[in-house]
Amino acid sequence: MLGKKKIVILTGAGMSAESGISTFRDSNGLWENHDIYEVATPEGFQRNPLLVNGFYNERRKQLLECQPNLGHLSLTQLEEKYEVHIITQNVDDLHERAGSNNIIHLHGELRKVRSVHNPNLIMDWDKDILPNDKASDGHSLRPHIVWFGEEVPLLEDAISITERADIFIVIGTSLQVYPAASLIDFVGFDVPKYLIDPHAETMGAKFSFNIIPHKATIGVPMLIKELMDGTK
Repeated sequence: MLGKKKIVILTGAGMSAESGISTFRDSNGLWENHDIYEVATPEGFQRNPLLVNGFYNERRKQLLECQPNLGHLSLTQLEEKYEVHIITQNVDDLHERAGSNNIIHLHGELRKVRSVHNPNLIMDWDKDILPNDKASDGHSLRPHIVWFGEEVPLLEDAISITERADIFIVIGTSLQVYPAASLIDFVGFDVPKYLIDPHAETMGAKFSFNIIPHKATIGVPMLIKELMDGTK
């Protein structure tokens, strides 16, 4: 990839919303009518693993019925001209299914599970997690999701990639969820920065973004055409 400029893309819930993936939480603070802290914390899992596994079983079924949208598909075009790295806050696999190659899932992956005893014992998983399901070490399974209060194991990798970006693009995120939002602090001062989101105009001034105030299926193809046709 010598000679190719490096594009680093941070994606959030707005990237996948048009594919039918529910955004992380509604305005009432609930996620699919569940209290976030009951289904997305280690404490919630310890109290009621059946509820938590059932919640993610439903999210997994939903994901399997969804397809990448034009935003996901358009990003793959960039790999013809640039070295592209996607850092996503999303736990779906729509970037992979669209054909993108270099993806860091900061918050885990819905189609994977892991041992409750060994966080490195990870398996692909497309069915329900049932009470008697075990990992190869004999311990119970849990969703391979980074819950509130847990460390983000791939954050350092994401920071390292972001520091080397020649172009930085943010799509479909409010830049309010930390530590993912902190990645902007590691982008070079002179690096062109783009923000694609319907509410971008209220979010972008602080970080000197080039604003594209549209949903992913409209805004991403617009920027891709500019990057592919221009001299950036």
